[in-house]
Amino acid sequence: MASRRPQRRRPAPRRRPARRTPTRRYTSRSRRQRQRHAEMIAPGVGVLVAAAVAWTVLSWLVANWWILIVLSAAATVGGAVWIHRLQQQRAWDRVRQQALRYELPQLDALHHRDFEYAIRDLMRRDGCTDARQIGGVGDNGADVLATDPLGRTWVIQCKHRKDGDRGSAVGTPDLQRVNGTARQLYGADVVLVVTNGRFSTRCAPLAAQLRMHLADRRVLATWASGGRPLWELLPKIPAPRNGR
Repeated sequence: MASRRPQRRRPAPRRRPARRTPTRRYTSRSRRQRQRHAEMIAPGVGVLVAAAVAWTVLSWLVANWWILIVLSAAATVGGAVWIHRLQQQRAWDRVRQQALRYELPQLDALHHRDFEYAIRDLMRRDGCTDARQIGGVGDNGADVLATDPLGRTWVIQCKHRKDGDRGSAVGTPDLQRVNGTARQLYGADVVLVVTNGRFSTRCAPLAAQLRMHLADRRVLATWASGGRPLWELLPKIPAPRNGR
């Protein structure tokens, strides 16, 4: 018998991958219309809700009118107490300012910025209610600005020396710096340089020439520890403004 040849198996036909139909992403026209409609209605609904809440509150207050009287009385009493405390605080501040005194060792121990605040407080003690410290970057040579009770504008440059009169002397460049801006920028009537140290010998002639004033350690000690204002201690202070 003839041997049978093994039958070859035919490979299975390859299946082609099914094509995916692209999904179209779109927003239907009716959906967009509903969104627009909701956006148009939302503000109106908010107004209606707010009006309903306001009407409810108003109706409740009308029905309970006595609560309005209690609240008004409480607000009146609270306002009166607040005003009284504010006036009392201001009165105490004036008392503290009038009693303010500094000794030279206290001033020597201050940081140079705190020294500027001390000069500001002394000016306030003497009636310059608007005295303020402005020293810092871009101060144009001015550390304290103030208006005295006679209407004169003061521009003060403060020069603090940690070692007092044993430290370096304040020189003419410091005078020239504040003189160049005090009258032009700040409209100064009195330009003053005050220090807890000393001035160089050239400062006094230059100050007289520039119509400036100097307060050295001696003048500062008299001013800070006593009750006389600075304009009573310095010579040739300009006349009061507006004929005061």
